[in-house]
Amino acid sequence: MFETLLVSTGIVALAEIGDKTQLLALLLAARYRKPIPIIAGILIATLANHFLAASLGHQIAQLLSESTLLWLLAASFLAVAAWTLVPDKLDDDGQIAVKHGPFIATVIAFFIAEMGDKTQVATVMLAAQFEYFWMVIGGTTIGMLLANAPVVLVGNFAAERLPLKLIRTLAATGFLAFALYCAWQAFSL
Repeated sequence: MFETLLVSTGIVALAEIGDKTQLLALLLAARYRKPIPIIAGILIATLANHFLAASLGHQIAQLLSESTLLWLLAASFLAVAAWTLVPDKLDDDGQIAVKHGPFIATVIAFFIAEMGDKTQVATVMLAAQFEYFWMVIGGTTIGMLLANAPVVLVGNFAAERLPLKLIRTLAATGFLAFALYCAWQAFSL
């Protein structure tokens, strides 16, 4: 059970480094300068988004054979490994609607930004792989907060000093290892 939580946390925390939602967190922190409502908004948006993603992953696991699921997971982890190497950018020149306060703006912006994002795809895969549904949601949410809360709290100082290329390479290597492990398990069946 704790393996599910730890793997989910680690995968999402690494995948989130340099992601568009991390850039969004930096933008919101610079715009509003109110870290608590922004972090609370990230929490709510991530819980909602990753609940939907984990639900999809759980349903996929019920429909496919173990071998098919393992091959699908291996291919998905391989795709996410490659995707992780490509730096994200915010769409629309980094502009977000700021009519509402920091909490509402963060919930809406983060929920939308996570749709189809690599961390959402990772959540689908993790929920398909692990039987502990709530641990996947908890772990992926913790991973999002581990990657984004420091950006909100520290702002530009930390973001400019992180070796993002090295971190993306390490994260991609982790996803590649998961892909190889799933393929090895599929061959073993």
